Amino acid sequence: MLPKLFIVLVLLVILGSLASGLVFLIRDRGGSDRTVKALTWRIGLSITLFLLLMLGYATGVLQPHGVYPQPPAEAVQDRAPGPGERP
Repeated sequence: MLPKLFIVLVLLVILGSLASGLVFLIRDRGGSDRTVKALTWRIGLSITLFLLLMLGYATGVLQPHGVYPQPPAEAVQDRAPGPGERP
């Protein structure tokens, strides 16, 4: 539960940085480098989150799952074909 919460919080910070970049772009009209700094933070946070996700997967902290989990292959082979399925 804690890794999922951390991921959601980092995503919210990334969206906040993106929004602040938009606000600075509209307000400053090219007069300062605050837009570039905000977007640089967003890119840095995104890359960091991606690397942490890969590290979490490699260490087993994060387990991938599908929306519709499939039964194990042995269970699929043992059952009889249903209507409309090929044997």
